[in-house]
Amino acid sequence: MSLIYLNGEFVPAEKAAVSVFDHGFLYGDGVFEGIRAYGGRVFRLEDHVKRLFDSAQAIMLCIPMSQSEMCEAILETLRRNNLRDAYIRPIVTRGMGDLGLDPNKCNLATVIVIAIEWGAMYGSLYEVGLTAVSVAVRRNSPDALPPNIKSLNYLNNIMAKIEANIKGGNEAIILDAQGRLSEGSGDNIFIIKDKKIYTPHTINNLKGITREAVMELAGVQGYEILERDLGLFDLYTADEVFVTGTAAEVAPVTKADGRIIGDGKPGAITKKLMAAFKEMTLTTGTPIFK
Repeated sequence: MSLIYLNGEFVPAEKAAVSVFDHGFLYGDGVFEGIRAYGGRVFRLEDHVKRLFDSAQAIMLCIPMSQSEMCEAILETLRRNNLRDAYIRPIVTRGMGDLGLDPNKCNLATVIVIAIEWGAMYGSLYEVGLTAVSVAVRRNSPDALPPNIKSLNYLNNIMAKIEANIKGGNEAIILDAQGRLSEGSGDNIFIIKDKKIYTPHTINNLKGITREAVMELAGVQGYEILERDLGLFDLYTADEVFVTGTAAEVAPVTKADGRIIGDGKPGAITKKLMAAFKEMTLTTGTPIFK
């Protein structure tokens, strides 16, 4: 029986509940993170918690605990569930209010930490590559709802995933209103051309923790990494394409909108980065059990 951290207590999963008047439920008014643990270590725990607090700051949501206390709550949730390899979901909602929109009616935020066993998200597709499809759904504009706020209002991403499912893709390629590449439904996008690695600026997509880690690894391996405005032409004519995310890790894309990427197999640079990232996750991180 798994235990959920809920407002300072550990509650059996089937009894963990929030009020129907919680603004996270009513309006998607809250923030969250996705974090991974590998072999008894939590990968980049402090970075994820900092991003959680940054998202909360952006929407003027007061988290009723410090960052170090949040880190400890996450670690204790893993310990209580005896998990070494896991996906962790800390959630902070505006809390219970009324049916009105006014966040001032919510007196105290709700804090939840969920941890479950987790393996390779895409299974055997890491060996053969994902099929990606561009979707008509456009990424939220930064001046409407900045994509760098990892909010509970994920309908933009879900609609993109729905369209990808309909079109038979493993992942969606979302563009912004100007037709520039933004991100996938839950991951960042990288393009390799002539041994240079390109990725969109993060003004129109999430500042991914895995994205940052892979950029560091690519730099160590001597590859030039360029943040650029990119379009579908760049995607279709790339030598290699891959996506990064906490759940997805590093996943190759070998087909996009019917176009074969490179030779139709995961590319050499992508495979090197996949291996380097796996090594990083298994040798770094915050220990769960002391």
